[in-house]
Amino acid sequence: MTDPAPDRATGPIFRLMYRSRNRIPQEQRKTELGLLFSQVRPNNKRQQITGALLLSQDAFVQILEGEESAVRALFAKIEKDPRHDSVALLSTGIVAERVFSRWAMAKVADDGESDIPLIANTRGISEAASRGTTPEQNLVLDVMRQAARGEAHAI
Repeated sequence: MTDPAPDRATGPIFRLMYRSRNRIPQEQRKTELGLLFSQVRPNNKRQQITGALLLSQDAFVQILEGEESAVRALFAKIEKDPRHDSVALLSTGIVAERVFSRWAMAKVADDGESDIPLIANTRGISEAASRGTTPEQNLVLDVMRQAARGEAHAI
C-alpha cells in the first residue's frame, strides 16, 4: 500500500477519482495486477503521480494525484485499457496537498473490517505490512468505498 515516492512536485496538486469494472478474470488477477503495477510504478514515479487503488469485488476505484496534464493523460490511457469496463470519472479538482503521497494500492475490506495493504511485483500481489492511515486518508478511503459500492460522492 505504501510506495517510497516522495511528494516532490511543486505547484497545485490535481486529484482525480474514477471507478471502473474489473475485466481481468479472477484466476488471473493476482499475476496480472502484479505485472501491471511493476510496469507502471516507475513511470508514475517519474511523472510524480501518486494515489491509491482500491479493489473491491469486480470494481476498481482509484485516486490519482499529481500535475493535472500528467494525471489526465494517465486517465485517458486507463479509459482505453481493455482490463477496465464502464470507466466513470467521479471527481476532479485542485487540492492543497496529496493525501496518498506514499500509497500504491489496497484491497477494500467490508465495512467494519481493516483494509488489506498490498504490494505488487512481477510474481503477483501479496499482503504488505500496514503502516496505518491518517485521518485525511480515512476520509478519502470512505468516499472511495462508497464509490466502489456505486454511491459516488465528491471528495
